[in-house]
Amino acid sequence: MSKPKVLISDKMDPNAAKIFEERGCDVDVITGEAPEELKARIGEYDGLAIRSSTKVTPEILDAATNLKVIGRAGIGVDNVDIPYASGKGVVVMNTPFGNSITTAEHAIAMIMALARQIPQADRRTQAGEWPKNDFMGVEVTGKTLGLIGAGNIGSIVASRAQGLKMKVIAFDPFLTEERALEIGVEKVDLDTLLGRADFITLHTPLTDETRNILSAENLAKTKKGVRIVNCARGGLIDEAALAEALDSGQVAGAALDVFQTEPAKDSPLFGKPNFICTPHLGASTTEAQVNVALQVAEQLADYLVNGGVTNALNMPSLSAEEAPKLRPYMKLAENLGSLVGQLAHGNLTKISIEREGAAAELSGKPIEGAVLAGLMRQYSDTVNMVNAPYLAKERGLDIRSIRHEKEGAYNTLIRVTVGTEQGDRSVAGTLFGADAPRLVEMFGVRIEAELDGHMLYIVNEDAPGFIGRIGSLLGENGINIGTFNLGRRAAGGEAVLLLSVDQPIPQDVVDKACALEGVKTVMPLAF
Repeated sequence: MSKPKVLISDKMDPNAAKIFEERGCDVDVITGEAPEELKARIGEYDGLAIRSSTKVTPEILDAATNLKVIGRAGIGVDNVDIPYASGKGVVVMNTPFGNSITTAEHAIAMIMALARQIPQADRRTQAGEWPKNDFMGVEVTGKTLGLIGAGNIGSIVASRAQGLKMKVIAFDPFLTEERALEIGVEKVDLDTLLGRADFITLHTPLTDETRNILSAENLAKTKKGVRIVNCARGGLIDEAALAEALDSGQVAGAALDVFQTEPAKDSPLFGKPNFICTPHLGASTTEAQVNVALQVAEQLADYLVNGGVTNALNMPSLSAEEAPKLRPYMKLAENLGSLVGQLAHGNLTKISIEREGAAAELSGKPIEGAVLAGLMRQYSDTVNMVNAPYLAKERGLDIRSIRHEKEGAYNTLIRVTVGTEQGDRSVAGTLFGADAPRLVEMFGVRIEAELDGHMLYIVNEDAPGFIGRIGSLLGENGINIGTFNLGRRAAGGEAVLLLSVDQPIPQDVVDKACALEGVKTVMPLAF
C-alpha cells in the first residue's frame, strides 16, 4: 500500500515536513506557485498543508482528484472555499489554539503601550524632540481590566493581567461561576463591565451576536477615560463611533490590531493622537508560527494514516458505518442546538441532551457534538462538531447526555434543554420518514416546523386577527412567507408562531412586528 502524499504549498517551519515523514507520509515542499501551477500539480496529492497565501478555490478543488484533507496552519480559513470542499468530500482542518499565547501577549503589549503612550513618545523623541512633559501615563496596577470574551485567549490575558496586579472582570455568555473562580475573574454582564473597566480588551469572534458589540451606544456607557484594545476580529467595534469617542475624551486611548476592512488603507481612527495600531500582528511570533506548523502536520498525518479527526471545520467524528444512519439525526441535533442558542437569553450554565426511542440506540457523542456545534456557532465562527464539546467545557458549561430507552410520544426524539438565569429552556425534535428533521416542541408549546433558512419567531397573545396583521405587515414589506407554524398552551393564552421566509428580515420590519398589538417577543432566526 502506497504512502499518503502531502504537499506543503506555503512557507512553514521545516519540522512540519519531518513530522509527515516520521508518521508515514511522503511530502513535497513547493511554495510560491501560481494558481495555474498548483492546479496542474494538486491532483497527485492526498493532503494539502497551507497558510494564508495559497487560495484553495473551486478550480483548485476540481483538479484535486485525490485530495482528502486540507490543513490550515492557523485559525482563519478565508482562503479555502469550505462549502465547495465539503461537496468534494475534502475535510478542512485548522489549528485554532496554536497562537493563543502570542495573541494574548500582543493584547498585553497594547495595554502597556496605551498606558504609557509609548509609540507617540518614541516618534517625537526620534524626531529630535524631548517631550518629557507632554506624556503623563497611567499605571495598570490596581486598575480594572474588562474582558469581552473569556475563552482560551481571554483566560490567558486574565492570567497575565493578574500578574500585573490588575483586577479582572469578564463578560462571556458561556462563562460559569465555577470557571470564573478557576481563572480568577469576576463574571459580570456587559453593562456592568462597560461602567467599571479602566481597560477593555476584546477576545471574541465576529458573529451576528458580537458585531459592533462596542457600538456608539455601548461606548457611551463606558467609564469616562477608558482605554480599549482589540486584537481579536475587525468589526467588533464601530470604528467611526470609536473615533468620535476618542475626540470627545470618553475613550482616553485605543489600540487596534484588527480592522473591519483589511488591509486597512484608510480609517477614521488614523491620525488620532490617542490611537495606536498594528497590521494584524497578533499571531506573528516565531513560536506561534512553529506551533501551528507542527500542529497542522500532526493533524493531517493522523487523519491520512489513522483516520483521526482533530479541529475539522466541516466533518464530525464518525466512522464509515455510523455515518448514513446518524446523518439525519445530526442535522436535527444541530438545528435544535442552533435554535436554543439563538433564543436563550442570559448566561448559559448547563445543557442537557436527551435521546429517546430509536435515537437512544445510536452513538451519543456525534449527536452531542452536533447540538453543541449548533449552540456554540452563535458565539464562535470557528466551531465545529469536533471542537464544540471542548470549547463548551472550556467555558465551564455543564454538559449532560441522557439516554431513555423507552419510547415516549414519538418513535424517536431528541430534546435539548439549556439552563439560563431565567430558568430552563427546552426544545425537542423528531424525524419524519426516517430522514426529515422536525421541531415538535418549543419551550413547552407543541409546534411542528422545519428549521431551515430564514425564520421569524414570535410570541404573542392568542387573539383573533393577529395572523392577519403579521401577514399584512410582511406582505407590505415584500417578504414572502414559506411556511406558517402555530402552537399555543391554551386558548386565549400565550401562542408561538414560527414563520419561514424567503429572505432575511430587515430590522425595521422586526421593530414594526414588535409594535403589533399583543406581541411579546419577535426574533429573526437563521439555519
